[in-house]
Amino acid sequence: MSYGSVNSSQDPGKEPTAHVQSSQVRDDGFESGASTSTDEQTDGGTSVREGEEEEERRSSLQKLKGFYERNLGLFFVFLAQVFGSLMTTATRLLETGFDTKFHALQIILVRMLATSVLGCLYMWYKKVPDFPLGRRDVRGLLVLRGLAGFTGLFALYYSLSYLNISDATVISFLVPTMTAFICFVALREPFTVREATAGLVAFLGVLFIARPTFLFPQDSEEVPEEDETRLFVADEPKGIVPSVPATSAERSVAVLLCVIGTFAAAAAYSTIRVIGKRAHSLVSVNYFAVLATVGSFLIILIHPDLRFEVPQSGLQWALLVAIGIAGFLLQFLLTEGLQREKAGRATNLIYTQMVFALILERVVWGTTPPAESLFGSALIIGSAIWVSLQKNKPAQDQKAPIVDEERSLLGAATAAAPPARQDGEN
Repeated sequence: MSYGSVNSSQDPGKEPTAHVQSSQVRDDGFESGASTSTDEQTDGGTSVREGEEEEERRSSLQKLKGFYERNLGLFFVFLAQVFGSLMTTATRLLETGFDTKFHALQIILVRMLATSVLGCLYMWYKKVPDFPLGRRDVRGLLVLRGLAGFTGLFALYYSLSYLNISDATVISFLVPTMTAFICFVALREPFTVREATAGLVAFLGVLFIARPTFLFPQDSEEVPEEDETRLFVADEPKGIVPSVPATSAERSVAVLLCVIGTFAAAAAYSTIRVIGKRAHSLVSVNYFAVLATVGSFLIILIHPDLRFEVPQSGLQWALLVAIGIAGFLLQFLLTEGLQREKAGRATNLIYTQMVFALILERVVWGTTPPAESLFGSALIIGSAIWVSLQKNKPAQDQKAPIVDEERSLLGAATAAAPPARQDGEN
């Protein structure tokens, strides 16, 4: 009995052991299934996150692409102003920064020769209509436009011998007001009281830049130092090149010449408005470049006091080449930029020339314009922007037409204005 009871107690004990083992197996199976489900959820979450990250990357790329497409024109105009400022700096260095000084006409010859050659090649490649002479009925106007542009460019470059590049640059912003006045007189286009007021304010700014002695008396006449400027003078701590001195009389004459140059440029722009769409803009630019090249060459050849200077150093050669390349890039980038961008945004960016001019003056010559020049510059730029904003109001969504380098100074005033009525047009 006792053995039987013992045996019976042991047998039931074995069954629970088997039951425990089977339950452990079932528990292990459950844990394994739970682990598999968790892994699947983890993989699913990872794929979802990867999909979201991919969408975010695509969205970022689309936003970047949209930003690029929206602002490519502005970027081109910005680069054009950089090249324009560098070209003006190189011009002043060649005119004043070496023992062998280059005349403005020779610099124009080099720059416009490069522009005309590269421009002709570009128009031939693109098969521009009516290349190279344009339509017969507008060739006289194209010649007038080229001669007026050449006069304006010569006045600007010659004034750089006595003016800082910031002063010469800001005076060129008188062009919109002058063009509006010429179009009012010659083409009977509207010339509002606001435009006239802005013009008077701008000319007041010119007086602050010129600082004539009868308005700004001085204790003693400024006498320029002996002209022994050489590039990279070691004892000049402020800038790379010593500053170029000029008397009040020289400054006044240079400012007057610069104003005459802006008037000539305005006459060129008015002629462009008369030409309208009858000639491709690049054909107009080519007339300007070719006539400036031929005109400067003939004047240097005929004038007894002028002669062709040969660069005496590699740096002078580099500056001449840089002027030619920068001149073409300035033209090309402005044309491309203003084709892609609305008139108001693009043309207002042209006023960044003044910022670049101030920076380059400080770095290269170590000079900063006096308070009078800065105040006059503010008056000129403010009046020009004010006129541009007034012109932009009725045509904010209008795209800018193709313009050339000098015409771009008209800003939105020209781009937004209606084209002049021409023969044969309704």
